[in-house]
Amino acid sequence: MSEKNFTIPAQLCVRCRGKGLCGMPCPILKKFRESQPKIKEEFSGSSPPEIFVGRYNYPNIFAGILAPNQNENTENMSFPESWLKENKAILDILNYRSKLIYSRFQTKIKGQRNNLDETMQITSMASSPFSLYFKLKKKPNISFFLDIFHPIIGNPALVEKIKPEENVKVESKVDYLINDVDVKATTAMNELYKSRINTSNIIKILSAGLLGIKKDRKLVPTRWAITATDDSLGKQLLEKIRYYQEISEIQLFHYYYNGNHFEVLFLPGNWSFEVIEVSMPGSEWNATHNLNAPLFMQDYESSFPRKKYAENVVGAYYTDRLAACEYLEKIKRQATVLLLHEERPEYFAPLGVGIIRESLRKMFFETKPEKPETIEEAFFIMEKRLHAPISKYKEMSWILKNYGKQKKLFDFN
Repeated sequence: MSEKNFTIPAQLCVRCRGKGLCGMPCPILKKFRESQPKIKEEFSGSSPPEIFVGRYNYPNIFAGILAPNQNENTENMSFPESWLKENKAILDILNYRSKLIYSRFQTKIKGQRNNLDETMQITSMASSPFSLYFKLKKKPNISFFLDIFHPIIGNPALVEKIKPEENVKVESKVDYLINDVDVKATTAMNELYKSRINTSNIIKILSAGLLGIKKDRKLVPTRWAITATDDSLGKQLLEKIRYYQEISEIQLFHYYYNGNHFEVLFLPGNWSFEVIEVSMPGSEWNATHNLNAPLFMQDYESSFPRKKYAENVVGAYYTDRLAACEYLEKIKRQATVLLLHEERPEYFAPLGVGIIRESLRKMFFETKPEKPETIEEAFFIMEKRLHAPISKYKEMSWILKNYGKQKKLFDFN
């Protein structure tokens, strides 16, 4: 079965997790079985570096390190930044993820740390792969965990011992902020970001409980750490963007990667932001899975800071907003932003919001925008590339209904 023939919506894969609900051989489980690493209970491998902190049974959770049973440059197994740079297909990424062994252990989010906790924290700090020795309690299971927030986690195995086999390289800024126990976590994240530390690395350091005031430090489930990082960095950028001059013309960007299609419209006006995300059905799915029609999700914010969690688009909302803010910060302007995101049937395996963040960054920083004269012209152009009805987007959009009607921030001064 070739990748182009897959028509399994990612949302169904998240629900199924290899149980066969779609009635077809699971392409994800098949890839994991084909690439299952042949290992014994003891092995050496290079961490990408990657850690994973679970959230189930919080505050007593599972956490651990992901590494293959090989010693080489393994960053491409973990980082969305490298997947986009090399334009990797879903099957390539699945192949990477299937080779990683999730050596995990039970721990608490806060309290005294043992050797396993400490080694996981060391791994999160690393700026490049390094060799680790693993002693497992038994061989890994051929299985995987799916979540829309983070890349696939597979081959779980309870671990008895983990030990670094070489020195770990840590960026000086990372080392400084980890040892500064008087700085707040949000401040530390922003300092790391300004120092050009990869967003993926900031997320891992926060998740490992290494940022923040000493008494507040604790492990943060990976899913929560991703959203917290995107949200914090976006808010920091918005503190400046809200006071920039408005853009003077309409700008339209578009991009496609592994079944994810984006259309982003920047309109002259004060800052406001809206995401309409659409999950497209596969042609064979029936109404029992609520997949016989496009599933629309929407969240938005006005010129004032958003106070409630984006319950519909969830974590992707903050990822989208961060990327849009990075572009506006680059051009030193503010704008009214409408972001449309279609997840199409060929996106059959969730790869995490990291690919959304990096897709948008690549679009904003490596492509040039179209410049339609009017909003109507912009939607005429977008309609040719979108699969869902353009009328539905227009009908739903809070920005289109309110464009030009909002008071500007300066009107209240």
